Amino acid sequence: MSGMPHIRIAFALMIAVTSTSTADSAPQPTTSSSSALYTVKDGNKVDAATLAGWKTWRALACERCHGAEQEGLVGPSLIASLKVLSKEDFHTTIMNGRMEKGMPPFNTSQMVTKNWEGLYAYLKGRSDGKINPGRLTGIDTPE
Repeated sequence: MSGMPHIRIAFALMIAVTSTSTADSAPQPTTSSSSALYTVKDGNKVDAATLAGWKTWRALACERCHGAEQEGLVGPSLIASLKVLSKEDFHTTIMNGRMEKGMPPFNTSQMVTKNWEGLYAYLKGRSDGKINPGRLTGIDTPE
């Protein structure tokens, strides 16, 4: 059971993200407001902040519960959740957790505290269909 904390953390993150949407958080179109959060080229080359968010996703092993393509497994789909979840609600959820749903707080994680906006941008880009699943690189990374 020593490997289980990562699974519980990832599961909790996804439950909390899905459960915190509010009525005034209307779905965001994939136009200027969403795309202003991130820059993507060819579906897998992203700006530095979004790349740091993707690295945070990978380091926290969020895919264990939310799926490698954020489609959901034991945790909810983030593709669907990020269509309605506001940036503020996302921040509140990952920082404070939702223990009643199994989501621990990440406010003591330096990686999350530093990169939460990039993580939101990455997940929003996936939800918008602009960022492809799989490995990402920086826009300026030579091929």
